[in-house]
Amino acid sequence: MSVTYIDAIHRALFELLEEDPQVFLFGEDIAGSFGGAFKATKGLAERFPGRVINSPISEDAIVGLGIGAALGGMKPILEMQFADFGTLGQNQMGNNAGAHYYRTGLPVNLTLRMPCGGTPGGGPYHSQSLEALFAHYPGLHVLTPATVADAYYMLKQAVRIPDPVVFMEHKFLYRWLKAESCVEPDPLPVGKARIARPGEHASVIAFSAMVPEALKAADLLEATSGYRIEVVDLRSVKPLDTDTILASVARTGRLLVVSEDFPWGGVAAEVVARVAAEGLHLLDAPPLRLCSKDTPIPYHPDLWKAHRPSSESIAQAVRYLISL
Repeated sequence: MSVTYIDAIHRALFELLEEDPQVFLFGEDIAGSFGGAFKATKGLAERFPGRVINSPISEDAIVGLGIGAALGGMKPILEMQFADFGTLGQNQMGNNAGAHYYRTGLPVNLTLRMPCGGTPGGGPYHSQSLEALFAHYPGLHVLTPATVADAYYMLKQAVRIPDPVVFMEHKFLYRWLKAESCVEPDPLPVGKARIARPGEHASVIAFSAMVPEALKAADLLEATSGYRIEVVDLRSVKPLDTDTILASVARTGRLLVVSEDFPWGGVAAEVVARVAAEGLHLLDAPPLRLCSKDTPIPYHPDLWKAHRPSSESIAQAVRYLISL
């Protein structure tokens, strides 16, 4: 029986509640029969009475309560219904949670689950990939699992980090991405990127739902052109594993960074900047980035597909990169 991405998150939440009495869940409609907008917490309120709590419809209040609880010794896991609305708690996240340790020496052990990214019909208010926005603040970790195993292990690792963690869960992966199991013998630590596919002709750096698209593009390119493309899954954008990125570029000489976020000031721009600053001598061609269009995200499924990078557009960009 296969395990989905959302199954792995549900299992991690169950085990965290079971293993540590300081852990509790707080968010909009996460208790009772509803179990959250995406059912990640379904059944947990009954199993752990008083520790899965419905919040007001106020992201600012959700994060503020979580900060207070963390300072009191608890380990809150907060759920934003959509990462887009997480921006309403941005002041609490960046100015309070992220900066608190630097001001006082007191850690804020807080995990914010953020359903992010686009799905067909989601439109501009429920589809944004805002990893770079949250990563901009010092003191915040931003994790971006792209596999079923990472959805499970990285959520459990996030709660063990004494700092505030923004855990970006891609909605498209929730039920589409499946694996035989969410358990593996040697999970990577937070902050370490993964070579998802070794290669020699170009490096494609991706994270979140762009990793499966990059892997599909690599299969397509090998089948049609004979190109062997190395795909690097960042796994987290802050901390960012620059060493693994540079080692990959050293093997291939070419770099394409793929992100579902808007292009201006995004994660892709940060990766390109770091490679240009620290590994320019490794490149045989200019580094490229491929992001979503710099427009609000469209509702229509066909327009949505055209708006974000796909395996076909990634393959086209790689062909151009190799031609340079």
